[in-house]
Amino acid sequence: MFEEIKKILVDEMQVNEEDITLEAELANDLRINSLELADMVLMCEERFGIEIKDDDLPKFITVGDVVDYLTKNVK
Repeated sequence: MFEEIKKILVDEMQVNEEDITLEAELANDLRINSLELADMVLMCEERFGIEIKDDDLPKFITVGDVVDYLTKNVK
């Protein structure tokens, strides 16, 4: 799952691959703003065939948070 998220961040969000770790914070370390986060969520929903609730977005602080969420919710 980490590699899939990394691919989205690099290919779609133009994040430097070497900056992406499980501990990297989306906003502070990777400079992803709220609109970009919404775009990333849409890409994840399409790629993994799930719906991510708006209430869950504040839980996405680090790349690891996204990976954990998807690992638990993707069948």
